Amino acid sequence: MRTKIIAGNWKMYKDLAGTTELIAGLTSRIAASPARATVVVCPPFTSLALASTLLKGSPVRLGAQNMSQHDEGAFTGEISWNMLRAAGCEYVILGHSERRQYYGEKDELINAKAKKAIASSLRPIICVGETLAEREQGITDRVVSTQIRGVLSGLSRSDMSSVVVAYEPVWAIGTGKTATPAQAQEVHQMIRKLISQLYDWPTADATVIQYGGSVKPDNAAELLSQNDIDGALVGGACLKPDSFMSIISAAK
Repeated sequence: MRTKIIAGNWKMYKDLAGTTELIAGLTSRIAASPARATVVVCPPFTSLALASTLLKGSPVRLGAQNMSQHDEGAFTGEISWNMLRAAGCEYVILGHSERRQYYGEKDELINAKAKKAIASSLRPIICVGETLAEREQGITDRVVSTQIRGVLSGLSRSDMSSVVVAYEPVWAIGTGKTATPAQAQEVHQMIRKLISQLYDWPTADATVIQYGGSVKPDNAAELLSQNDIDGALVGGACLKPDSFMSIISAAK
């Protein structure tokens, strides 16, 4: 059985005081009601070291929202794998649709970052998903398949044991719209089938595939009950302990 992973992407929210408050609220709730899923929080870079300290003794894992494909060097504004590891990170989100949309990240770059993350013992949460125009054109499968092939290019079967895939329909991120459980399951099933073709069925069967896109307490249980949905990459709803905890509790 795949263990579900519920990850909270804080995006560009929460300063140090907000980080302290949010983590305190979350860890106290998890202590009172232990999670049946792996829980990951992904604060901004400036809060990672503090978050790592606050999470000591807690089952909640720490992740980052992005990283460079380079080890070090004259890359102003970038963050390396070593910096993330030193700050206590175990996970890193790569290729989020906002990185693709606003910063021009392509599959080739995301693939390079994924290889660097895996080599550095970080678990990449690699994001894929179609835009509204692409869904309306009926090319969701083609778009997502192309992305999967690109971001996983050159990764071995053993590499795949570290990979988490997050399907996030771009049209559902921050919009309040959510893919129906049936729509989400259909794409997740397609992704798992494609991974089985690229590798083998045991690899595909073991790969965690999250859903991301306006996941909220009122839709989490139905989404997470689908056969091929193995968790959630949560945006806005992770910024309040009660709503994030409700999503965590929906994971069976």
